[in-house]
Formats: sequence, structure tokens, C-alpha cells
Amino acid sequence: MEQDEPSRCENCIIRQFNSLRAMSKDELKKVSDSKITKKVKKGEAIFEEGDKLDGVFCVRNGITKLSKLSANGKDQIVKLVSRGEVMGQRSVIVEESTNLSAVALSDMELCFIPKDSIVHTLNRNADFAVEVLRHMAHDLKEADDVIVNMSQKTVKQRIAEAFIYLKNNYGEDAQGFLNLTLSREDIANVVGTATESAIRIISEFKKKGVIKTSGKKIGIVNEKMLQDLIEGF
Repeated sequence: MEQDEPSRCENCIIRQFNSLRAMSKDELKKVSDSKITKKVKKGEAIFEEGDKLDGVFCVRNGITKLSKLSANGKDQIVKLVSRGEVMGQRSVIVEESTNLSAVALSDMELCFIPKDSIVHTLNRNADFAVEVLRHMAHDLKEADDVIVNMSQKTVKQRIAEAFIYLKNNYGEDAQGFLNLTLSREDIANVVGTATESAIRIISEFKKKGVIKTSGKKIGIVNEKMLQDLIEGF
């Protein structure tokens, strides 16, 4: 990771998307004085499963995948993290090693906020503590949804749902391809299947005119067909 000149937290609009919005101006100034801004290249690990984190990471730009290694050595992507989100809060607050790995899916800019700044504010600012709890509760809800999807939906439904999610959250380029380009392996890891199965289903979707591809890029051609598949029609 490359360190960069820090921006001031009190002047940063990114904090409006996360728990830092509940900090007072003085608290934000203290965070700004202690934090480090880092640039991360695509494919670089930000932290790895089992690491003891000394602080949290606020995403200023770029996208990260959070994944967990299964017993058979396969990665399961549990969440995609983008601009405005904070990583590592649970690990820092409960003082446990992180149970996930974070790898950059694009070039990124991160702010690393030391643990002491977070814990100090948690102990003195009830509004901030509530905001942190809200975000952690949201993450738990998302994890519950992943478990339900894995048990109740077919692989085809989960892949269709992943494409709709990518379009709604990250948009499309001028040619109609998803802005976030995931490898076939990453798509498989998002939905919890073998890479070969994901490749076969993507090929089937393309033949039916549901999607289009160009190299690793994927574009949605018929969103209604994807939605109908998700809903079991």
C-alpha cells in the first residue's frame, strides 16, 4: 500500500455514508490527525483472515471483496464493499482477529483510522456507538440473506440476482456492460458454486439472449428474463 497526503475527515462527504457522521467536529479533527490515507492497487490484499486489526478502513474510492476461506480451501465472497463503507469495525470493537479477508477489486483509496480513535469515541459518544451498532446489524442482516439465498435458490437464480445487484449498485458503462467487472471465479465465489458451473450458466444466459459478454465484461440484455428467473417464473 502507498501512503498519500491525508484529507480532513471533517471536510469529507464520504463520512455521511457511514458511522463517522455521528462524530462531533472535535472528534473528527482528532481522527483526521491520527488517520493514514493509503492507495491500494487492484488485486492487493488489504487484510487477511486471522489478522489482528489495529484500526478500521474507510473506503474513499474503489471496491473491495470480503471473503472467507472454507474448509476445502475455496473462497466464499460474502460482501462487496465500496465508497463510503467501513471495514474492520467488528474485529476492532470485540478485539478479535478478523474472520474475513479483504482484496481490492479495483485501484482504491482508503483511510486507515487507528483503533484508539474509534474506541475512545465509542466510550464517550452514544450517538456514534448507536451508528456503529446499526451498521453492524445491517451487515448481520445481509449475512442472513446470503444464507437464505444459498439454501433456497438455485445457482441460476443466484447468478441472475448477482447480475441485477451489480447493475443496481455499480451501474453500466456506455456500451451497456456492468461497470464492475468480476472474474468468472469471483462470480462463482459470490454465489457459492464451482467456477465451471458459473461459466456454463453464463454461457447459457448468453445463448438465450439474456446477457452479452466481451472478454470478462458482462452486460444485461433482458433484465425482465433475469427477474422472472429470480422469482421462479
